[in-house]
Amino acid sequence: MNQLVDGEWRTDAYETTNDDGEFDRQETSFREWVEADPDAEFPAEAGRYHLYVSSACPWAHRTLVTRALRGLEDTISVDVVDPYREDDGWQFTPSREGATADSQNGFDYLRETYVAADPDFTGRVTVPVLWDKKQETIVNNESAEVMRMLDTAFEEFGNDATLYPEGYREEIDETIDAIYEPINNGVYRAGFAGTQDAYEDAVSDLFDALDYWEGVLDDQRYLCGDVLTEADVAMFTTLIRFDDVYHTHFKCNVNKISEYPNLWNYLKELYQLPGVADTVNMDHIREHYYRTHPDVNPKGIVAVGPNHDFDADHDREQLAGGPPKGVGTLASADD
Repeated sequence: MNQLVDGEWRTDAYETTNDDGEFDRQETSFREWVEADPDAEFPAEAGRYHLYVSSACPWAHRTLVTRALRGLEDTISVDVVDPYREDDGWQFTPSREGATADSQNGFDYLRETYVAADPDFTGRVTVPVLWDKKQETIVNNESAEVMRMLDTAFEEFGNDATLYPEGYREEIDETIDAIYEPINNGVYRAGFAGTQDAYEDAVSDLFDALDYWEGVLDDQRYLCGDVLTEADVAMFTTLIRFDDVYHTHFKCNVNKISEYPNLWNYLKELYQLPGVADTVNMDHIREHYYRTHPDVNPKGIVAVGPNHDFDADHDREQLAGGPPKGVGTLASADD
């Protein structure tokens, strides 16, 4: 797989699996924090920070959902790369529907942003990227941390719909950790497995976890109880892709999400929250997965189904709780 090595682009520098054929995800590299403190190195300010994302990527998608739910569209600007990732990596292709130019630096490739932040950078070029326009550098490219910053550091600029409420924080952190390996990363462990054993282990972990959360959602509205949290955002971006790409392309085909009554209705409720549907680009999702992984899908044929109606009625209102007041609304000019 392709990556930067000492600031130079290489197409043969990264193996996706270890010696046992198990998918091996590389750690992210930029781990600074934006804080709600004017004296911080990276203080929260409206208009200062920028997100580079792919609409196809679930890790980048969780930051877009958080931005929408917290009403930060006027506070954090966004550029979107082309869904088709060729040998040169993520590319800015403004001629493609749903993609943009690089409005901050005018670069052609996202890798140039990494080199601008660190001329000797070694590692994969991933999304999301949180860019500081003032210092002209990458603050952070770890999706869970960017999601947390958008949710907590910019409260002055967004709405009051916190996704990390007091009294739930330990459970939220535990839940995000609990779903990461078997579900969020589990679909990749299955899809990129290099051996039958590695694949079957990943699929077993994945569907054991889905079965567990199906049971949890039988009598509570969200993953952490009766309130919408960051954990639900982290789950959403995997579930919304599941039937369209993971079920077929990554061979996660024991069940579809639409065959789980609770997970399916839960997914539809999350999709229908204000602003969330606008973050979902299924055309980008399908094209990216089916065309960008030639080792998994050599002919690059893009599946056309299943074309779910995520706007269909759901039954989650019968359970206690609901999204926080103001979710998905921009802060007023007087705030």
